[in-house]
Amino acid sequence: QVQLVESGGGLVQAGGSLRLSCAASGRTFSTYTMGWFRQAPGKERDFVAAISWAGGLLYYANSVKGRFTISRDNAKKTVYLQMNSLKPEDTAVYYCAKSGGYSYHTASEYDYWGQGTQVTVSS
Repeated sequence: QVQLVESGGGLVQAGGSLRLSCAASGRTFSTYTMGWFRQAPGKERDFVAAISWAGGLLYYANSVKGRFTISRDNAKKTVYLQMNSLKPEDTAVYYCAKSGGYSYHTASEYDYWGQGTQVTVSS
């Protein structure tokens, strides 16, 4: 069983930064890929970023490439999402998730999800 708890969301002006954290329970955190997704009102849950178990492979959606950075600390069982140069279109609930499959950008491949944290970017 894995539990994921996100934190760090909030309200920020366009151009600002936020750092999201996702704390995981369970003994095998260091063995699986972790991802961040986001969902805006009335829209589907979209892939944002993913990181392999050792942190050597990083994947980003085109919309956030160059602005967001995903990282992890396996000793702390925590994955992070550093978000810079935020835009109003980044406004969404952000979820972290544990991968249970092979397609890092597909939500259905993830088997455990956090409750989400709201990020609001004002113009």
